[in-house]
Amino acid sequence: MSHRQLVLDTETTGLKPEEGHRIIEIACVEMIDRKLTGKHFHCYLNPEREIDQGAINVHGLTNDFLQDKPRFADIAQTFLDYIKKAELIIHNAPFDLGFLNYELAYWKKDTKKITHYCSVIDTLQLARSIHVGQRNNLDALCKRYKVDYSKRELHGALLDANLLAQVYLAMTGGQGNFFDSINEASLPVSAEVTSQQSALQQPVSVMLSVLSQNEEVAHADYLMALKKNGACLWDKY
Repeated sequence: MSHRQLVLDTETTGLKPEEGHRIIEIACVEMIDRKLTGKHFHCYLNPEREIDQGAINVHGLTNDFLQDKPRFADIAQTFLDYIKKAELIIHNAPFDLGFLNYELAYWKKDTKKITHYCSVIDTLQLARSIHVGQRNNLDALCKRYKVDYSKRELHGALLDANLLAQVYLAMTGGQGNFFDSINEASLPVSAEVTSQQSALQQPVSVMLSVLSQNEEVAHADYLMALKKNGACLWDKY
């Protein structure tokens, strides 16, 4: 059965939905079995309120531009149908989920929260577990994983979702530097935040093999070669 993931991002009128701020852009980029399909959901929305100047400085979306765009209520059902049963990948998921759940409740009071329809991976939480103590915003992750973000002069939901998709695939797709990626190596490939603990508790199957005499000699010769260049840590074991 195919594994459908949607990398989601939003832009908003401000920082807090409880203060009446609204979503003005939604984008979802589709992946099937960890491959980008080229399909996406994307729309700009009329928030029916003024946008904070601080938010405009971040994403560049203005009240005039959004005036003729649909309201969230106009696209709500289409959006839910699109994301249903998918796995959402979101950077700083509580922020976007807070706004989405607020919009759904504003649309219909009895509408269930997003996590009723989808599972969620928070890539910020995942990045913090891999890169402890480092900057883990999207720009920093793009730089770390060599994802080209040169066109990101302003934030945009569709652009940022595409960048995050590339970062997520790089962050979960390979071992990289072994000593910097111990936490990453212990995660399942899907990196589901909700299943990390159970994944870590699974029994590990270990294969033991007895070295032949020739292999032992070859190993000893290899250690001697290493010691010619300085101390050999492995020789202690």
